[in-house]
Amino acid sequence: MMRGSLPGLSIYALVAVVAVALAATVKTDAYVANILMQAATYAIAVFGISIVLGLCGQINLAQAAFFAVGAYAVALGTVDYSLPFWLCLLVGVGLAFASGALLGLSTLRLGGHYLAMVTISFQQILTVVLINAIRFTHGPDGVSSIGRPAGFQSSQAFLALAIAAMAISGYFVWRLGRSRLGRAMRAVRDNELAASAAGVDVFRTKLTAFALSAALGGLGGGLFAGGFSYISPDQFAFADSIVLMTMALLGGVASPVGSALGTGLLILIPEWLRFLKSVPGLYLAIYGAAVVLIVIFMPDGVWGFVGRLFARAPRAPSSAAEPLMLAPADSGGEIALEVRDLAKHFGGLKAVDGVDFRVRRGQVHALIGPNGSGKTTMLNVVTGLYRATRGAVSVDGVDLTALPPHKRTTAGLARTFQNIRLFRSMSALENVVIGAERDGNRLTVGDASAVLARARSALAFVGLEERMHQPIPSFSYGHQRLIEIARALAANPTVLLLDEPAAGLNLTEKKALHDLLDRIAAQGLTILIIDHDMTLIAGVAHHLTVLNFGKRIADGATAEVLRQPAVVAAYLGAA
Repeated sequence: MMRGSLPGLSIYALVAVVAVALAATVKTDAYVANILMQAATYAIAVFGISIVLGLCGQINLAQAAFFAVGAYAVALGTVDYSLPFWLCLLVGVGLAFASGALLGLSTLRLGGHYLAMVTISFQQILTVVLINAIRFTHGPDGVSSIGRPAGFQSSQAFLALAIAAMAISGYFVWRLGRSRLGRAMRAVRDNELAASAAGVDVFRTKLTAFALSAALGGLGGGLFAGGFSYISPDQFAFADSIVLMTMALLGGVASPVGSALGTGLLILIPEWLRFLKSVPGLYLAIYGAAVVLIVIFMPDGVWGFVGRLFARAPRAPSSAAEPLMLAPADSGGEIALEVRDLAKHFGGLKAVDGVDFRVRRGQVHALIGPNGSGKTTMLNVVTGLYRATRGAVSVDGVDLTALPPHKRTTAGLARTFQNIRLFRSMSALENVVIGAERDGNRLTVGDASAVLARARSALAFVGLEERMHQPIPSFSYGHQRLIEIARALAANPTVLLLDEPAAGLNLTEKKALHDLLDRIAAQGLTILIIDHDMTLIAGVAHHLTVLNFGKRIADGATAEVLRQPAVVAAYLGAA
């Protein structure tokens, strides 16, 4: 599903085979071979940055440290312990993976600049260890006479091996970006809150990205050690982590092709400018200016710039989608969603204070109240974005109170947000696919083609299938609302939670929304809706619960509740 074109893959495979064949057969002098070896091994480490930063949006300023872990595993294993190269390389990749996972476990909940600070500290600590643990690491003198595997003893043969590893690693990263895990990473990068509400385990996704990035760093480092047969601590300093990051950003961190291109450019530009080294300062000035100009005028990297130049307009689907079927789980009980004595306090502020209500299966239940009454806070507590101060939430008879947001989605909740939360770097179809892929969706479980078909059906249901391949920024505000609803419907939830779906819509769009809600309700899906548009609420809701100052002040059939003096007073200030 969501695969790249076969012609593109064939071209990539052909280029990779040709590159490996040339490296294995064409004689080059030692200087050129060293440059190519450095480019190939660095590119593998930079591919790791494509995963953690390009796909998942997490900052890793310790990639040179993971590179060092792989390099020293190969160096010390082959030199001090006479172990086979392949075993040492495997150990190096495993240690780098484990180091990345352990570092991520302790820091990824921080995020942002805190994560950057921690990775810098890890890099500096490892550098100090490499320099001062002389009995183990050989200290500043480094490790020489590093072994190579049988059959790859010559520099030319080992270069071919490194280029083959680079090609395979690049393909892995390319495929990862088009997989379910890759889409989860991109969702986390674009909007962690929406990703969690769509069923993505945000922390596990970030941890996986960080560990995979570290593993690729270890692989590149291990091959680097074998290729140059000598390593020392000064080759893996913090400055080298910055260089690796710059390589990714320069070529285009969102693509492995861009990462490889950026690696080549940053290694080759200094070689192209060697003739200027006789003029003090001029070489560095031109080199720095070239990098700055590329970053300023090509913010998505060189490859991103090239991609925009040759981008083709999205094509409409060639065939119509199947009608959307809503088949929510049904335990047989009358109540689909139950809230008992639910409270959420922020210090002394009681945003929600002991609220009870039950949503009957197959009904449209509205939660209304004046601004500040606690409606959205209530929805956030129900979906797990806020932890309840007390009380309980159950769906279809299952208690969800202690579950995190993505587990509540698995249990059958799906929601939209008052402020639209879509994954803006993705197309409309990719956004809805993430909803269709949720764990527990019995209509798509284990079937990639069913996921894609359901996503298309959901977009067709809201009238946007013709534009399914277009990016989110190209849609109007009202259409983005519909895409968010389609993403929730694709998950086949037990209960659909809509937070202010009519907010910001014009009269025509509100009429279309009313019709859409009627079509959803006609298929028997249970809906809990929050909105201030009383015309919409009166038209679609069977049952109302009214909040004011965090407490429930009314609950019952829509027509009856809207006539109650307490409800009128809450909205108008007087009965």
